[in-house]
Amino acid sequence: MAKEKTIYTCNECGGTSPKWLGKCPHCNAWNTLIESVAESVAPAKNRFAALAKTAEITALADIEATDVDRTPTGQDELDRVLGGGIVEGGVVLIGGDPGIGKSTLLLQALDALQRAGQKTLYVTGEESGAQVALRARRLGLDGSQVQVLAEIQLEKILATLETHQPAIAVIDSIQTVYSEQLTSAPGSVAQVRECAAHLTRAAKASGTAIVLVGHVTKEGALAGPRVLEHMVDTVLYFEGDTHSSFRLIRAIKNRFGAVNEIGVFAMTEKGLKGVTNPSAIFLSQHAEPVPGSCVMVTLEGTRPMLVEIQALVDSGGPSPRRLSVGLERDRLAMLLAVLHRHAGVACMDQDVFVNAVGGVRITEPAADLAVMLAITSSLRGKPLPKGFIAFGEVGLAGEVRPAPRGQERLKEAAKLGFSVAVVPKANAPKKPIEGLTIHPVERVEEAMEVVRSLT
Repeated sequence: MAKEKTIYTCNECGGTSPKWLGKCPHCNAWNTLIESVAESVAPAKNRFAALAKTAEITALADIEATDVDRTPTGQDELDRVLGGGIVEGGVVLIGGDPGIGKSTLLLQALDALQRAGQKTLYVTGEESGAQVALRARRLGLDGSQVQVLAEIQLEKILATLETHQPAIAVIDSIQTVYSEQLTSAPGSVAQVRECAAHLTRAAKASGTAIVLVGHVTKEGALAGPRVLEHMVDTVLYFEGDTHSSFRLIRAIKNRFGAVNEIGVFAMTEKGLKGVTNPSAIFLSQHAEPVPGSCVMVTLEGTRPMLVEIQALVDSGGPSPRRLSVGLERDRLAMLLAVLHRHAGVACMDQDVFVNAVGGVRITEPAADLAVMLAITSSLRGKPLPKGFIAFGEVGLAGEVRPAPRGQERLKEAAKLGFSVAVVPKANAPKKPIEGLTIHPVERVEEAMEVVRSLT
């Protein structure tokens, strides 16, 4: 019997070291080496078998490109994030905080697929079959014919997949699965990487779509080596506040669709339900306009959404604070400097707090103009007009730069009843949009003058 040997594996790049080091010798990341046990048994002959037989070299122009067939999951918001549905042989990795609803959503999706005639399999490594049945009863899925397997040994799972050949299988979760080829514990870097590689290979060879549920770290990133995200076709993050009923699924990687696409769900007694009009979540309901509030249109993937930006400016004394929630704090400091230099609005002795309503995170610079107008509105104590929206990137020279896909943003705002818009001049439509008065601007000073004339 071979002796066990201790090695140290990096949870970022998956590289190994024979001894512990403060910095990974492969990717130079600090404090990422984790102790594990090297394999002590001989690997199977087909352990590193290729995904398919070697084909002849072919010119790219001679290869016929065909559209990928997709199977709808029965959850419209999930289909949006996936790019239209489940792809045959595709591997999806979905991660999120404990209790946020990953298993609930996937069980609902499997039940809808099974009722549509698809062969499904739910492999649970964290719960017993009775617990899964109890959850299904709570979700109102009585009489569901979804096949359930309570197993954590990789070899038995692969044998089941080969025998039953389901159209889609869910592995909940990948951190609980272990292979007999390795002696390290389930959840270790080596086990997670090896099991994910075998399952990916099985999906590509058989055409079964596999969904892997992954744990997340304290920082919210997927646990395990980053190579796990490179193996799979799609990476989804389940986001949301446990104190709120709303959940977001965001596509970080998708070989079959757009990245940064989001799906919005509401948690109900009967499970997760898709939200068809997510803009309503991110808009506060004010009877009358209030100071410090400005609505902008942001893009999440291909979806334009209206989000309310709120600002509160208050006297801060000698050491004023700058705090932003859902927006970049460093960008807030830059916008305050531009506001002072080019628009004459000084907040040097003021505390400035900025928040994106609804817990949404806005990373695009198109929020700049809305943030500046909200800050000015709060400082002067004058609300912006009713039905007012603004968007546009602001440069250090005070210029207002265009935002991508401005026409779609304006049409979404008009559809939801907004009537006044301040936008970059380059985003002004050639044809007027019914019900929407558009004020194109080129500089911050012009935007401030337009707002003063409207209020």
